[in-house]
Amino acid sequence: MYKIAKENLSALFQLIADNQELYLPVKTAGQTNFGVWSKDADVDLDTLKTVKSAKDAFFPQSEGLYTVRKDGKKMSIEPESLKEQDFVVFGMKACDVKGVEVLDKVFLSDPVDTFYAARRDHGTIVAFACHEPEETCFCKVFGVDAANPASDVAVWTVGEELYWKALTKKGEALTETVKELFTDDADGEAAVEAEKENIHKIVEKLPYMNLSLEGWNGDALSEKFDSPIWEELYKPCLACGTCTFVCPTCQCYDIKDYTAGSSVSRYRCWDSCMYSDFTMMAHGNNRTSQMQRFRQRFMHKLVYYPANNDGMYSCVGCGRCVEKCPQALNIVKVVKAFQNQGGEK
Repeated sequence: MYKIAKENLSALFQLIADNQELYLPVKTAGQTNFGVWSKDADVDLDTLKTVKSAKDAFFPQSEGLYTVRKDGKKMSIEPESLKEQDFVVFGMKACDVKGVEVLDKVFLSDPVDTFYAARRDHGTIVAFACHEPEETCFCKVFGVDAANPASDVAVWTVGEELYWKALTKKGEALTETVKELFTDDADGEAAVEAEKENIHKIVEKLPYMNLSLEGWNGDALSEKFDSPIWEELYKPCLACGTCTFVCPTCQCYDIKDYTAGSSVSRYRCWDSCMYSDFTMMAHGNNRTSQMQRFRQRFMHKLVYYPANNDGMYSCVGCGRCVEKCPQALNIVKVVKAFQNQGGEK
């Protein structure tokens, strides 16, 4: 078990950045999101949850695929290069690490998404235990332990010290490159165990941690899909898509082209199942009402995804949708609505 004083973090960031790209929470215009580290960046490791998760590092909000160029009567296709530079994502939380695991099952299954796979191959995750989980958190419901992030390196904050433990070969390799800044602490395990116990005590007191998922699984298709509860739940929805853009597990994307005179570039960008033009084709759209789109989002999280992924839910309980939805139409409200009404009217 290693430790490093908070006052030495700038030196740690510099040492990591000397060899790899470094992404970490950065405050800009009053909001904290993951961004590239620089010496003048306003690093913010105290904010529990960034506005968006760190999934950008592996599944960017916008990403070039290839460019078609025309030269007279000749045309050429230039694919975008896959990620080749090693990088570190520093400061993720356990829920967001679990979110990456959800994305892995989507993008690393056949056919493998080579852009995503390259980023996963080159990325190392340094995740922090949640020193003070907040009332909007409910990660425990989905099997996530806020005190034990399952990452390449796990970090615990105790006073003015950070305790560092490598958990994978990637984590060990990163540790080797920076351990000159660390102190080997034989008593570190005791300090970390005390911190874990404190985190667990906080978690047990949070209002949504005992949310029941009874009746939600891959076998609940007909029961949940046909329920009249959706007709009441969806009505306040603005179709703004905020829930999908802050979610660490949403993976829908659109593919678009733009022209630059003699060339056309194709790229992909995040999309939202809450939008009226989502999956629209020449013949129209197979989900023609906002109720259907609203239902789709939550059925995917709680029924479709677990049906195809050995029972794993496509929600990690991060609570961002609880915080950010302007109409309070979050996954907690949906689960409770079915629980209170038994799925029937």
